[in-house]
Amino acid sequence: MAKATAGAKPATKRTAKAKSAPTYEEIALRTYHIYLERGCTPGDPMQDWLQAERELSDKPTAKAKATGKSKVVLIAA
Repeated sequence: MAKATAGAKPATKRTAKAKSAPTYEEIALRTYHIYLERGCTPGDPMQDWLQAERELSDKPTAKAKATGKSKVVLIAA
């Protein structure tokens, strides 16, 4: 019987990009905020969704990391 090598690593290792991917809920919330920022006027929901994905997928800047500030802005209704 063959022995498994001690140094073998699992093949299902997640990449850094996959770990930082925004969730469906985060994208949906940002999409809604984009709609609110536009003044609740009609627009293209697909473009809003894609914009939200881009914004949330972008790596935070060094300044934002240092201050702990987020790109997401909450708007009171």
